[in-house]
Amino acid sequence: MKTILNLNILISKIALFIFIFISNSQLMAQNTNLGDLKDFKLVIENTKTGLNMRSIEGAAWKELSFRLSNNQAQAIDEYGMTDLDQVSPTKDAALADFLFTITKTNKGVELKGIEGTAWETLSLTLSFDGEKFIVDQFGIKTIQ
Repeated sequence: MKTILNLNILISKIALFIFIFISNSQLMAQNTNLGDLKDFKLVIENTKTGLNMRSIEGAAWKELSFRLSNNQAQAIDEYGMTDLDQVSPTKDAALADFLFTITKTNKGVELKGIEGTAWETLSLTLSFDGEKFIVDQFGIKTIQ
């Protein structure tokens, strides 16, 4: 009987530990998602030769132009084009700390937020030459 009681106490303590751990993890995730985001604003434009990106705010670069094959991803951070395994460890307080990949799809591009974004995935349909979108830490807007 005493063994069963000790086992119940042990199970209760483990359950309480798991509950506290999960609760703290969720609270911390909410704080880091929105509280630590810095402002950045980028314009993505579809052109005949590929994609043009222009930084309006939060990045060290002003313009990037590149061409992607279908399903090819390109990593972009506050310093420009990069590789995911060679992201700059340098952090500048005057810049937004963001990292995402941009991948060409059959209908446009898909962005995957890795760091410094409130979004995880954004899909943009780029249907004509000259179509532009603004991307920031919170999502996208179409430019008329």
